[in-house]
Amino acid sequence: MAAEEVPVGDYTLPLSQAEVVRQGSDITMIGWGTVIHVLLEVATMAEEQLGVSCEVIDLQTIMPYDSATIEKSVQKTGKAMVVHEAPLTQGFGAEIAARIQESCFLHLEAPIQRVTGWDTPFAYIYEPFYLPDKWRCFEAVKKLRDFM
Repeated sequence: MAAEEVPVGDYTLPLSQAEVVRQGSDITMIGWGTVIHVLLEVATMAEEQLGVSCEVIDLQTIMPYDSATIEKSVQKTGKAMVVHEAPLTQGFGAEIAARIQESCFLHLEAPIQRVTGWDTPFAYIYEPFYLPDKWRCFEAVKKLRDFM
């Protein structure tokens, strides 16, 4: 369960403006929605167990999305990981990965990792096994760290 401060009065979030919720220097982690809490936990695990500093970006909106914040971060870290709950095939993370590849190719030090739901139908009772969890994300961090 997540608990955060929420404004008491009316408020709006600007469309297409991502938020860097955790600064880092080694890997860029991109997500939206509930996976942000998973990414923040994984970023802490990565720092404590692997000595890897992860930058976590919450897109907040995916149409339009903030490609400039993603590009700036990936150019800084050289490594990117996109996480979302939809299936791997035709998930929105593929669009983000393609954009990173187009705009940051010469800065990439490892293949972009995608951690997503599985490409299969599932009964909702099995949702905990379907959704990306901290262990799958942590494995992706290790792959990025160990590339070459």
